[in-house]
Order: sequence, then structure tokens, then C-alpha cells
Amino acid sequence: MDTNKIIEAFLVVGDSLSKWSTGGDKALFHPIVQERFYDKMLANIELAEIHNKWFTKEAVNESFLNFGNILTKNNLGAWVNTYVLVKEPKDVGLILAGNIPLVGFHDILSTIFSGNRAMIKLSRDDKFLLPLLLEIAVTIYPEIEEHYEIVEKLNRIEAVIATGSDNTSLYFEKYFGHLPRIIRKNRTSVAVLSGNETTEELRLLGKDIFAYFGLGCRNVSHLILPKGYDLNKFFGAIVDYGDVINHNKYGNNYDYYRAIFLMNQEPILENGFLLTRETKDLFAPVAVLHYHFYESKEEVDVYLSEHEQKIQVIVGHGYTSFGQTQSPGLCDYADNVDTMEFLTHL
Repeated sequence: MDTNKIIEAFLVVGDSLSKWSTGGDKALFHPIVQERFYDKMLANIELAEIHNKWFTKEAVNESFLNFGNILTKNNLGAWVNTYVLVKEPKDVGLILAGNIPLVGFHDILSTIFSGNRAMIKLSRDDKFLLPLLLEIAVTIYPEIEEHYEIVEKLNRIEAVIATGSDNTSLYFEKYFGHLPRIIRKNRTSVAVLSGNETTEELRLLGKDIFAYFGLGCRNVSHLILPKGYDLNKFFGAIVDYGDVINHNKYGNNYDYYRAIFLMNQEPILENGFLLTRETKDLFAPVAVLHYHFYESKEEVDVYLSEHEQKIQVIVGHGYTSFGQTQSPGLCDYADNVDTMEFLTHL
């Protein structure tokens, strides 16, 4: 395939995602998208939410905006030019997650741009959005269709990239252990606070916590706080996210875990839409945020080192900026494993 033509095709996809996420008028879209895909995009977004209640229009728009921002000519060109693309394509199985909208899109892009063929096993939780984006790209550059296939079973693959939980990773390792592979497990993100954060930084931290209802591995589920930190300062900065409690599934999680903590007489702090619990446990369920205190930087470094294999992003001064966890670039690979490097050396 002609790499420049692939870029042009996905530029149309990116432009469509950007315009949609910002409420762009139909007349502003690429003519082919206007004619053949605009109404279908509207219908599929509605289907996605009907099928998966976590995929609200706001969540879908957030994902669309993030991908629209990175699918630019400069970004795609710089990304692809970093690697020597393959000349003999391999069939690469992609087992996609469905926890947040379009979470598997980067793996699809990587496989296609590397020159390989993506054998895509969609998550049942995200089966309406990704195929549509690929249809748009194929309409712009038909040869792309030769480099992906949506399948029910991975019967004839030469490598695999699988995303799942710690439990499913055991199955993946057993089943695909004879193949070149990237097997992803559970991860989450943390924020390290110094106590000197501004109100605006703490508000942006709220985005890192509540985007996609906290379901992504890039969502912050644990705060590392200086000893004596007053959580009321944090609560005051995140009040704008209070509407999250009105989402039925999120609200049910809040009520369930609140009841569990109260029955167990476990101390919690809450603000009506978020339960906070002091513990060193890294992972927290939806509607719950864990935190613990530190007295020295060495304590922080030890904690981060001990949990390195389970942490996706660290937020804070000297780390990833507040509010940016859900805006990765094309080179911000999951689990810090360079997917393109893997794909171009099969």
C-alpha cells in the first residue's frame, strides 16, 4: 500500500471525529462522509449507547476528540517515519477491549500502518464504532480493505496483541504462547500530589478520575498525598463532576460500595458522588478512589517502583500533567510496550 494514501484516508477519519466531537455542522464534513456516513455515524453512536450504557454520547465524543487531535498529517507522518515498515505482511490477531469507546483503535492503526494485516476480534461492548471508522478509511483508499478483517475466531494468525484482565491473560498466554505476542493485563493510573497544586490543577485531576466513568487504565484510581493533606481542598475542586452520579450504572456502583463500606464499618470520606478510602491498594472500583499518605519522596518512589507493572500513567508535578491522562499521543503505547516496534519486527 501507499503509506501517503493511508495517511490521507485516516486524515479524513480524524477530521470527521474532530468535527463530530465539537458538534460540527454536516456541511463541514468531507463530501464522502456527508453523503455516505454522517447519518450512519449518528445511528451507530446511538446503537453503541443502547448496547453499552457506559458509552454515553459524552464518552464517545471525548474519545472522538482525542483521536481527532492525534490523527493529523504531521503526527501520522512523524509516527510512521520512525519505523521501517514491513514488506511481507503477517496476519496479526487483535483481541480488543471494550471498556471505553475506541480503546482498540490504536492497535488497529498500528497494524495497518506497519504493513501487516489486522485480524480484528471486536469486543462485544464496542462493536458499532470501530467498523464504521474503517469503512470511512476504505472508502477513501480501497486498498486498506486488504489489510484488515473483522473475525469471530482467530484461526490463522502469525502474531497476536490481546488486551484483557489478569485472569484472561493467563488464557491468552496458554492459547497463544507459541506466537509472537503482546499480552496486556490490568493496569490503572495514580496521581502524586505535593500539596501545592492549584484549584485548576485539582479540577483537571477530576477529569483524569471521571473521564469514561473511571473505566480506563489511564484513569486515576489512587492518590498519593503528603501527610496531613486536607481532602476537602480536593473535594472542593471537583464539584463540577457531580453530575456523574446521575448515570444509572455509576450511581449503582456508588450505592453498592457505600453500603459495603458502611456494613464493614470501614472509614470513608464521600461527597455525594465519589467514595474515598484510605488504603495502599492500587486498584479501586468505579465510584471509589483510594488514597494513602507519604512523608518523604523516597516513600513515593518505593510505592511507584513496587507497582510499576500495574501503573499506566503517573500524574503530578514532574510527571504527566493534570488532565492529560486520556490524551495519549501515537507514541504513547499501552504498558509502555512499543507496538509498532513489535509489529515491524515480526
